[in-house]
Amino acid sequence: MITSQEIANKEMVRRFNDELISKGIRAAFRDIVSPNFFDHTAPPGSSGAEALSYFIFDILRVAIPDIQVEIHDLIAEGEKVTTRKTFRGTFKAELLGIAASNKQIAIDVIDILVVRDGRIIEHWGMNNFFQIAQC
Repeated sequence: MITSQEIANKEMVRRFNDELISKGIRAAFRDIVSPNFFDHTAPPGSSGAEALSYFIFDILRVAIPDIQVEIHDLIAEGEKVTTRKTFRGTFKAELLGIAASNKQIAIDVIDILVVRDGRIIEHWGMNNFFQIAQC
C-alpha cells in the first residue's frame, strides 16, 4: 500500500517535470530541488543543484524550447521515485555537442529521484540523448 509520503514524493517529481522541464519556471527551482542536491550520473564537477539548474534552463530548454514531458510510469517506494518518460519537442539549438536539426525529437528518459524533506535531493538517470544526432 502506498503511503501518504510516497504520494507527496510522486507529486514533487510531477512538479519537477512539469514546472521545471516543461514550463521552465526558474522561480520554482528552489522549492523543488534541495540546495544539497547530488546527481550520481552527472559528469564530475557538475553534480550539484546549480549545475542542474544550468542544464535545465540554459542547455536543455534552449535546445528544445517547446519541450514537453510525457510520463509513462511513476513509481514510488520510500524516498525514491522512478519515472519512465519521454521528452518531446523541436530541436532548435545545439545539445551536448549535437547540432540542431529543427526537427521534432523524442528523448526517452528513466530517472530515479530521492525526495527528502519535501525536495529532490538525489538523482540517477539514463537517457538516449545521443540518438537525437540521427534525427
